[in-house]
Amino acid sequence: MKSSAAFGVKAADSLNRRWLFQLLFFGIVALSLTLLFHGTFYPFPTSSLRVQLNGGPPVVAEQQSFASDFSRSSFRTPVLQRESSSSETAVVASDPPPEMRLERVLRAAATPDKTVLMTSLNAFWSTPGSVLDVFLESFRIGDGTTALLDHLVIVAVDDKAYERCLAVHRHCFDFKVPGVDFSSEKVFNTPEYLDMMWARLDFLRLVLEKGFNFVFSDVDVMWFRNPLPFLYQDGDFQISCDNFVGDPTNMKNWPNNGFNYARSNSRTIEFFKYWHASRARFPGVHEQNVLNIIKYEQHVRDIGVQIRFLSTERFGGICEPSKDFNKVCTMHANCCIGLNKKINDLRAMLDDWRKFMALSLDQRISSHVSWSVPQSCRLPPGFFGKEEQKPQL
Repeated sequence: MKSSAAFGVKAADSLNRRWLFQLLFFGIVALSLTLLFHGTFYPFPTSSLRVQLNGGPPVVAEQQSFASDFSRSSFRTPVLQRESSSSETAVVASDPPPEMRLERVLRAAATPDKTVLMTSLNAFWSTPGSVLDVFLESFRIGDGTTALLDHLVIVAVDDKAYERCLAVHRHCFDFKVPGVDFSSEKVFNTPEYLDMMWARLDFLRLVLEKGFNFVFSDVDVMWFRNPLPFLYQDGDFQISCDNFVGDPTNMKNWPNNGFNYARSNSRTIEFFKYWHASRARFPGVHEQNVLNIIKYEQHVRDIGVQIRFLSTERFGGICEPSKDFNKVCTMHANCCIGLNKKINDLRAMLDDWRKFMALSLDQRISSHVSWSVPQSCRLPPGFFGKEEQKPQL
C-alpha cells in the first residue's frame, strides 16, 4: 500500500506538471499574439520632420503667427516646420524667427529717436574691392560721418552678401525672398531687377510697421556729410532727385529712389502699401517711375502723406551733381549702368573729396572745386524706353 500510494502521488505530480507546462505554453502564445496585435495597430510614436526648404531658420509652430503679417505682400518669410506626435514636446528653434531677428537688428542700430540707416546688398556688389568697400570708405573719409556707421544696417539678399557683411560690418540682416535668386548682377530694368526693387520696397514698409524711421541709401551713394540735419521737419517721405526744379513740394521734381527718408506713422505705412500695390497697374515699370505717376493721384493726397523732394545741392548725383563741396551730403552714381563704370566714377568722387578735405578751412570756403565725374558713366542716347520717360502733365 505504501508503494501504491507513492506511485499515486507521483502520477498526480506528473499530471500536474503536464497541465502546468500546457498552461505556460498557452500563456506565452497569448502574450505574443497580444504584442503582435498592438505592434501592428498602435505603433510606437516616432518623430516626423517636414521641411519646407525656403532657406530660413527653424521656427516652431507657436512662433509662426508673424507669417500673416507678410501675407499682404510679395515678401514671404522662410519657414521650417516640425510636426510631432502628442507624446513629443516641440523642438525649440536655435534661431528666432526672421521678424524677431529683424527687430533685434533694428533696435541695435537705431538712434534714440528710432531712426536707422539702411542699404541693400547682393553677392555681385559685395565682393572685396567692389561697391560695398567704396560705400563704407565714403563714411570713413566724410565730414563727421564715421559715427553714422553705428546706425547702418546692411540688408543682404543672399548668403554670400550676408557672409561678406558679417566680415566687414556690425549690423547685418539676411533678407531672402523664397524662390528668387538676387545674387548675380541685375541689369537695370530687367524683370529680375524689377523684382528686386519691388521686394526692397515692401521690405521697407515692414520696417515702418515695426515703428522705425529709416534713411535708405543705395550702396552706390557716397556719404560725405551727415544728411540728417538737412531733412525737412514736416516731411513724412523725402526722396532725392535726378532733376530738382527748386521747390521741395513741387510734384514736377523727378525723384530717384536710391536715397530716401521715411518717418514711421500711419500715413507713410499706408502710402508704401498703396505704392507697392500699384505695381499691378503698371507692369514692367520699376518702383521709381510708378512713384512718378501715383504722386499726382487723388488717393495719395487723401492718405495725407507729406512728400518732400531733396535738393541736388545737398543730395546730388551724376545726373545732376552738387555744385558746392561745402554743402554736399551725398553723391549718387545714378544715370550710370554697369558695375565697372560705377566703381570707376565712385572712386573718382572719393578722390575729389579727399583733395577737397586736404585744403585748409579758408581754402575750402573760397575754392570752386568741381567733380571730375562723369567719366565712365555716360548713358548712350535713347537708352530709356517709353515707360522710363517723364509723364506728360
